[in-house]
Amino acid sequence: GWAGEGPGAGGKNRHVCHAAAQLEMGSLWEEFNRLGTEMIVTKAGRRMFPTFQVKLSGLDPLADYVLLMDFIPLDDKRYRYAFHSSSWLAAGRAEPAAPGRVHFHPDSPAKGAQWMRQIVSFDKLKLTNNLLDDNGHIILNSMHRYQPRFHVVFVDPRRDSERFAHQNFKSFSFPETQFMAVTAYQNHRITQLKIASNPFAKGFRDGDPEP
Repeated sequence: GWAGEGPGAGGKNRHVCHAAAQLEMGSLWEEFNRLGTEMIVTKAGRRMFPTFQVKLSGLDPLADYVLLMDFIPLDDKRYRYAFHSSSWLAAGRAEPAAPGRVHFHPDSPAKGAQWMRQIVSFDKLKLTNNLLDDNGHIILNSMHRYQPRFHVVFVDPRRDSERFAHQNFKSFSFPETQFMAVTAYQNHRITQLKIASNPFAKGFRDGDPEP
């Protein structure tokens, strides 16, 4: 599991111990977070907006790395949106956790130099509420809260590399990227902010001549 870093957690491999990740579009994530970020989940799968993007530093330029993401429940509750108070209320216990999946960045594996050269964008990642999804999308329960996590994994060339698995990765969580999974936006201010800041939503803007 990714959650506990296992015995000798302090002794990270030198290829990952200096790895650092900076969240891109941090101010936009903060703006959504203040309102209570919502992410749409659909049967077919929906991309996240804002897109999860990071700038990496501290990798070994010549070593190979795999980058991946997973999503963990923030609590054991299910929620509902109270429109009269514009707030989320706990509405009972969480549904059984959806199958835990990870999303590998499609450029994995790649050299540290390549990962550090440009912003790493997880724009291919899609969220679904279809428990039987066979497209590899991340499966989430609607009306549940999640924390995205980002992992940098050193591709260890040693033959017995699985013995060192707990030393070969470093994980990052950004609290401002937490969100509620929904099948339709509940908070109208989230809808407005998504339309105002998402270049792909320009057709929804008032007075926009595009269909």
